[in-house]
Amino acid sequence: MTTAPRDLIRSTRFRRDREADWRRLETIVGRAERQGVAALDFESAQQLAELYQQAVTSLSVAREISLDKSLLDFLEALCCRAYLAVYAPQESLRGFVWRFFSAGAPQAVRRSGLALFVALLALALGMLVGDRLCVADPTWYNTFVPADIRQDRGIASTRGELLAALNRDAAASTGMLGAFAAYLFSHNATLSVASFSLGIACLPSVLLIFYNGLMIGAIYALYEDRGIGLDLVAWLSVHGTTELLAVVIATAGGLRLGLALVFPARSSRRAALRREGHDAVKLALLAATMLVVAAILEGFIRQRVVDSGMRLGIGWSFAGLWIAYFVLSGRGGNGR
Repeated sequence: MTTAPRDLIRSTRFRRDREADWRRLETIVGRAERQGVAALDFESAQQLAELYQQAVTSLSVAREISLDKSLLDFLEALCCRAYLAVYAPQESLRGFVWRFFSAGAPQAVRRSGLALFVALLALALGMLVGDRLCVADPTWYNTFVPADIRQDRGIASTRGELLAALNRDAAASTGMLGAFAAYLFSHNATLSVASFSLGIACLPSVLLIFYNGLMIGAIYALYEDRGIGLDLVAWLSVHGTTELLAVVIATAGGLRLGLALVFPARSSRRAALRREGHDAVKLALLAATMLVVAAILEGFIRQRVVDSGMRLGIGWSFAGLWIAYFVLSGRGGNGR
């Protein structure tokens, strides 16, 4: 009958002797959570480490002598918070994002040479095959280009009709031209997600980007047949160079996983997937960011620029900036 009162007295005494240190630790941890450990003065930082060790010892003793549950819950929560303050990476979200884009992402691109080559080759071959087949037999156009993108720009369209669509101003962007651009962006965004997701199976991912190339090649063949192929390239270049690079990078990210599964080298497939997954995720995030940039270019720049020379200059300048970023950024740094 006296066991419960004795436990209560022992728990009360245990807490009374140490609670001042726990409250001090709680105050320091709270400041570190709000402002970061870097904001602590030297004395507080030193006390954080010392009080954390004391709190862990107190928790161990409390468990050993079976003190009341509320005290154990308090100490466990406090020790967890203090652990994160002491040992978690001391980096702000802004610092993490900066490190990712300044080093992590471009380094992942440079480590993905084989996967990027396969994705680029599939896209280029698709463009070439689509163009050549449509030149030989224009009816292939209806096979490669979906009906919702063909609309009024079919194999019977005149040069004037096709050229008029490319030269419409921003006020008319909600019509056929705007729908065409919106479809292309939506298509490429969906393709990027699908290519990355199916990359672990390798072949479906390659076939998807190959088909995208077929569609682009077929559209180019139609416009080139009317003598306005360069106008189409200029119109697409503003946002298309960024979009297509994003598709290639997303596909390469999926292929990294697929190649790790098929060719795990000397490690197990699970270990190979874990190893390649770090770069694959970085490529997926980079591709998503590039698609956002492409959407901005499509929405705010392409519709306001009608000169083909300026369109080409803007589009391929962005392509050059992306390539320079991939090749030069993060060299000698640690982006992992």
